[in-house]
Amino acid sequence: MSDVSVDPKALVEGERPAFNASYGKLMMWFFLVSDAFTFSALLITYGSLRVRTVAEGFSWANPEKVFTHTPILYDVFHIEAPLVFVGLMTFILILSSVTMVLAVEAGHRKSQREVSKWVAYTIVGGIAFLSCQAYEWYHFIEGSHHGAYMLEAGALDGMNVPGVKQGAAVKVFPVKDAAGEVVELRLTSGVPIQNKAVAQKLIANAEHTEGGANLRANEYGPPAFADLFFFVTGFHGTHVASGVLLLIILQVNVNKGTYERRGHYEMTEKIGLYWHFVDLVWVFVFTFFYLV
Repeated sequence: MSDVSVDPKALVEGERPAFNASYGKLMMWFFLVSDAFTFSALLITYGSLRVRTVAEGFSWANPEKVFTHTPILYDVFHIEAPLVFVGLMTFILILSSVTMVLAVEAGHRKSQREVSKWVAYTIVGGIAFLSCQAYEWYHFIEGSHHGAYMLEAGALDGMNVPGVKQGAAVKVFPVKDAAGEVVELRLTSGVPIQNKAVAQKLIANAEHTEGGANLRANEYGPPAFADLFFFVTGFHGTHVASGVLLLIILQVNVNKGTYERRGHYEMTEKIGLYWHFVDLVWVFVFTFFYLV
């Protein structure tokens, strides 16, 4: 029998390629697959809660009524532009994914200067996306300009509104038409009071209070919408922030010539896989929360 030569270092450190991929790339793929299961579970939960809530007769948030704020247009000219800003956020993230592809391609050519340039652009794109998300969260929490109303205790007695106890004080959010006239009220649970005359009468002398969406109430629909919006988009934002941190570390090492000395830029490919995954996940988050 002929002797078989085995490199002990390759066995211990996992440097022998499997499926034409290095140990580091395989581990990144394992991590991304497991992370995909987590995001899938969150989005399935969102879809299930939405279907059940609507089936029970509650109102759900309308994205075109919720995400209407765009810098300058809204803050200066007070013009609402539904879904325009989130479309810009999506474009920024997709563009950063393109610059990441260019960084990987430059790494294959071992062009230190070009890798550094494209990684820098990707970092800028990631920071821009996070800044946009912070702006969106701020306005989502702040709510619309007409806010909410606190009805006096017992104001809804005898109306048989689901989920309202007899003699309780109730917080409601007005739904207005294009002319700014209240056409219905919506409880924090999402239950609508759709009688226009009744709605206007109830808030005629009611105490005006804050609107917005938080973990207790949501002027756009049931609290579950706000709960999942904060959790899922925040979880994705944490991934983007982690990716930006990895890219900064990569940029420092590229500028120091670390990968030139190693003779390859495989680390750029590993971080690129993570960044593309974050971009892909956002497509699904965007679809579930903003389009459906």
